Amino acid sequence: MAKKIVTFGEIMLRLAPEGYYRFVQVDNYGATFGGGEANVAVSLANYGFDAAFVTKLPKHEIGQSAINSLRRYGVDTAYIARGGDRVGIYYLEKGASQRPSKVVYDRAGSAIATATTADFDWDKIFDGADWFHWTGITPALGDNVAAICLEACKAAKARGITVSCDLNYRKKLWSREKAGQVMGELCQYVDVCIANEEDAADVFGIHAANTDVTAGEVNHEGYRDVAHQLAERFGMSKVAITLRESISANDNNWSAMLYDGKDYYFSKKYKIHIVDRVGGGDSFGGGLIAALLSGYDSQAAIEFAVAASCLKHSIEGDFNAVSMEEVLSLAGGNASGRVQR
Repeated sequence: MAKKIVTFGEIMLRLAPEGYYRFVQVDNYGATFGGGEANVAVSLANYGFDAAFVTKLPKHEIGQSAINSLRRYGVDTAYIARGGDRVGIYYLEKGASQRPSKVVYDRAGSAIATATTADFDWDKIFDGADWFHWTGITPALGDNVAAICLEACKAAKARGITVSCDLNYRKKLWSREKAGQVMGELCQYVDVCIANEEDAADVFGIHAANTDVTAGEVNHEGYRDVAHQLAERFGMSKVAITLRESISANDNNWSAMLYDGKDYYFSKKYKIHIVDRVGGGDSFGGGLIAALLSGYDSQAAIEFAVAASCLKHSIEGDFNAVSMEEVLSLAGGNASGRVQR
């Protein structure tokens, strides 16, 4: 029987100009859907897991369109609460070369941001679940949503469900001080923590020594210390840190590290040419959860997660539309990109 994963957060309407056009150049936008925890659920469904996404969406057609976008990949949407007035929106302008990508949010007052604890029956939602995943974006939506997150984490722990969190700090949603306070309480329930080069510093003031992410420099010893500090502070069993070295908006070096409470495991490094980097971290999270639930050892798990995310950078949209076999092929060394006939 497939392992069941529940993810909780916001799915948004994504509006983006075609290709590399800037916002001010266009009069039409492509419309798709995406959001941190929804992206993770899609990845896991693609890998053959029983993945359920929990949120709140309006009863109107745009809310239904968001649900339909998940259903096409086999994500369980049965626990999505219906109500509220609007679907959150984000606008994406893709960067190129030395020009960075830009995201503009229009999500205030979205259905999930106005949700209450009464909207979700976690005993019912977690029935038969093995894993619960959320990100730091979700409690940033408001004190009410943070309270829902806390209730969900407590319910998951009471059932012995593994809890994972991607710190995912968003400065446009809350301050470092507020993030540190709220996440500090929530992370006490987290077993597996995912962070990038800057998250641990922004949320908890934990810095990697001798590292400048904007200069493409990564110091492995510094990240060992960051992972160890996170695990020690919150009693986490595993901490994964993604290591993105930004050469330009189009070209990055991509790797990661996993700390399992005893040893540190670094993945191979991929030189990636980016088609769409939004959802890159989420695809890493989905890959890591899939690998750990599949019983992979720590080295194999971090290799699978990084390979999954490497492939996502080549795919348009938020969702990582790849199979388990494709990820395993890349993780196993088939990185040439040659046509498969």
